[in-house]
Amino acid sequence: MKTIKLLSAMALIAVLSFSCSTEEMPDETIDTNILASTPETKTIEIEILELINNHRIEIGLNPLNNLSIIKSVAFTHTDYMVEINQVNHDNFFQRKNSLIQNAGAAKVSENVAYGYSSAQSVVNAWLNSDSHRANLEGDFTDFDISAEQNNEGRWFYTNIFIKK
Repeated sequence: MKTIKLLSAMALIAVLSFSCSTEEMPDETIDTNILASTPETKTIEIEILELINNHRIEIGLNPLNNLSIIKSVAFTHTDYMVEINQVNHDNFFQRKNSLIQNAGAAKVSENVAYGYSSAQSVVNAWLNSDSHRANLEGDFTDFDISAEQNNEGRWFYTNIFIKK
């Protein structure tokens, strides 16, 4: 009986010692202060937006408007990806909800990428992927992008599309 109590106590200690909490996980949060200040636009970002709109026009779609609040939200995610050095869609629903609440979005989608060194190469990669191309050619009204480099000079990208 003593052995069972000892094992139970050890199991309880192990569970409490190794439990996960959201506070321990890297978390990208979108606070309203970030939404108020949009990072300065980089040349590569302008080139990407122009390439996407040129593609949309070539296939008979309306060009999208760039919107600074989208850039602010995209920046929070790009900065997060650079920080953890991993491309992902973590916390997409936070970004989506922020744009629904703060930009009047009815529909939100995003493309992410890393490692491409030019605007043309990242847009080509997205166009060569069915799901990414669907976003570029989708039924949206506005978009923007954030491009940031990590310490090794590798680019990370977050391109968000919304429909109002």
